[in-house]
Amino acid sequence: MSRSWERQVRKNSEKMYKQRQKNGAGQTNKPGEPDEFKGRNLILPSVLIILTVVYGFMFQFSQEQSTTLYWITIVLYLLLALMIFFKRPYLKVAKDHLITTKWNRVKVLYAKDIKKIHLTKGSVQIEPAKKGSNWVFVRLTNRFDTDAMAERLIQFAQQQKVEYEQTN
Repeated sequence: MSRSWERQVRKNSEKMYKQRQKNGAGQTNKPGEPDEFKGRNLILPSVLIILTVVYGFMFQFSQEQSTTLYWITIVLYLLLALMIFFKRPYLKVAKDHLITTKWNRVKVLYAKDIKKIHLTKGSVQIEPAKKGSNWVFVRLTNRFDTDAMAERLIQFAQQQKVEYEQTN
């Protein structure tokens, strides 16, 4: 495609995006923005809250006086649980790359670096060609919409000629 044609397409799609937004046609991405699939981490915050409650009960039944450090520990456990709960895991599918966070770092995986995409009923697994662990997105643990994610990843795989395997 020539550059002038690309500019014209981008300009028209931006106009259409603004018009759809004014008409309230639902949430759509701006042209050129990646599709984002957000999950919710429930397991680790729940475990932290349970540990906080257990720690509180253990201290209440002990013979020692309540100290400031005891209350600071309980408050910090609760703050950590809230922080993890509100920091949502995500997968962004762009034109030629995928983006997510692993261990609080943004990771980017380009289409040429993807070996295979495995799609099953409740999970999506992306296997990198180079060293590194697989990217796994599961409905059960992180509440991802894996069906919509799988549809978008199939489109991505077909456009970028990446091998994918879909099992039910």
